[in-house]
Amino acid sequence: MLIRFPSDIPASEITSESVWHKRRALIAAAGLAGMGLGGVAQTARAAASASGTTIDGSASLTAAQAAMQQATLNAALSTDEARTDYDAVTSYNNFYEFGVNKDSPKRQAGALQTRPWTVRVEGEVLKPRTFDIDDLLKLAPMEERIYRLRCVEAWSMVVPWVGYSLSHLLRQVEPTGQAAYVTFETVMQPQAMPGLRYPVLEWPYTEGLRLDEAMHPLTLLAFGLYGKLLPNQNGAPLRLAVPWKYGFKSAKSLVTIRLVRERPMTSWMKSAPHEYGFYANVNPDVAHPRWSQANERRIGEGGLFTPRRNTLPFNGYGEQVASLYQGMDLQANY
Repeated sequence: MLIRFPSDIPASEITSESVWHKRRALIAAAGLAGMGLGGVAQTARAAASASGTTIDGSASLTAAQAAMQQATLNAALSTDEARTDYDAVTSYNNFYEFGVNKDSPKRQAGALQTRPWTVRVEGEVLKPRTFDIDDLLKLAPMEERIYRLRCVEAWSMVVPWVGYSLSHLLRQVEPTGQAAYVTFETVMQPQAMPGLRYPVLEWPYTEGLRLDEAMHPLTLLAFGLYGKLLPNQNGAPLRLAVPWKYGFKSAKSLVTIRLVRERPMTSWMKSAPHEYGFYANVNPDVAHPRWSQANERRIGEGGLFTPRRNTLPFNGYGEQVASLYQGMDLQANY
């Protein structure tokens, strides 16, 4: 998501790193109880929570927050690099439905409605199905995965996501033998998303993966970060996290997942096909037409004059995913 120059990062937006101590206490319920609700509504909500139902989404959100805090760390799929500060992760972002500036998502995303929410999984599947967000939250055990995130604009972060492998969801619908690719579509809420009024991209925002990429254990369906529910600006209530690809492959605020036979034409491929190819494999040897991809600036590492670090092939996940691209020309298939 990716049309701004990587050198345009003001020092005021660089946040120093801090140590994250995961909390397990259930704090969401206390916060919800203090929102000025009448006694009748509070009693109804308590009854709904006890029965597993929801009233105006609050019981659902409380249970979802508890699931985030109870996630277990998957150390085998996590990096041990220092995590980027929470404030930086949630304020320095690309989400063009809310505007093209890095702070636009945080400023504009408050109106996004994340309850009720459903995700339709369809196409080349034997069992197409519409999933409610509460069903998805219980579909598989939640894990914390600490992933590197690399933007094609040559800045990067380290983010502790919470979720589970997308493969858990795809197996529920049983892909047919004709399924070869997976497309992902982001929600369109015009009243909440001012960016939809501008032709920056073709809406709804669409991304895609090969089926084997989508089924890879690293491909995460994320519901939270830092042990909290995803903030709206980061793609609430659920998004992808595909750590070996540029960040624009990790589509946000998903409403439709479609399995298809032919390679999809994604939003960025339509907008600028000479700049953004389908694979986005973070190949440092393939420069963007306007800047090098050989190195990157890690947000939180000191500021504009911090020495840049080298970008690793597949963003450092080559050992896990390089076999997916064996025999491919990753210069031509960028």
